[in-house]
Amino acid sequence: MRQLLDTHIVLWFLNGEKLSPELCERIISGTNFVSVVSLWEVAIKMNIGKYEFVGGFSAFCELIKSNDFEILPIKNEHMQGVFALPFIHKDPFDRLIISTAKHEAIPLITADEIIHQYDVEWVWS
Repeated sequence: MRQLLDTHIVLWFLNGEKLSPELCERIISGTNFVSVVSLWEVAIKMNIGKYEFVGGFSAFCELIKSNDFEILPIKNEHMQGVFALPFIHKDPFDRLIISTAKHEAIPLITADEIIHQYDVEWVWS
């Protein structure tokens, strides 16, 4: 099954944190996509000290690669979709990730309850 991982899900999975065994199994057995927006968000937030990752940003990127997560580039359609979203979520990273999931027609794995308010297929357990 194809699925887009929200930024915090990628971090939690790679750090072995907070995810149920069922959700971990879904990620392990699925075809996982990570938006380049998540890499950008992690780079910025690591730089300002909001996120930490053992080994730094390069280790984070290497683990994405070694877990066979496919990086989705930002497409023009994703950007255009941001403008069509109701302004429920104010975080620009999340808004672009929501738009990406909608455009690509794949479920978004997220614990973010604000995202759950959008007309987008999401998964959380």
